[in-house]
Amino acid sequence: MRNRARWSERIRGDEGSAAIEAAIIVPALIMFVCLAIAGGRIVTSGSKIDSAAEDAAREASIHRTVAAAQSAAHTAAAESLDDQGITCASTSVSIDTGGLSVPVGQVGTVTATVTCTVNLSDLLLPGVPGARTLTSTATSVVDQYRQRGDG
Repeated sequence: MRNRARWSERIRGDEGSAAIEAAIIVPALIMFVCLAIAGGRIVTSGSKIDSAAEDAAREASIHRTVAAAQSAAHTAAAESLDDQGITCASTSVSIDTGGLSVPVGQVGTVTATVTCTVNLSDLLLPGVPGARTLTSTATSVVDQYRQRGDG
């Protein structure tokens, strides 16, 4: 009879249940933290790329020739990304300088599109892609009374 009482106490005891609970919960918590970090990285990188596109568009809009505008916009985007500490696996900047060719007195715009591939592979999280490509477009108005170059 005593052996049965001891056996039933062992079965009903909660020894080891904390280890089992931790083995179930800890990986889920780690995964949640990594997802939060990945989401935060994507959001902050997106805002930094928005800023780089705005800088590129503004820089292009103050130049008089298409060649100077494109060169200045590429430089502005690269400097903006570098200043903000974002490292892109690949970067592309495209500039629409159609607004520089409108006649003086008419409103023109310059549009810059910055595309950056943000690396996420260092998070080592299953199900998260190794990289995410983010794109931002910004438009800046060209001064309608400013002299234009020949292109």
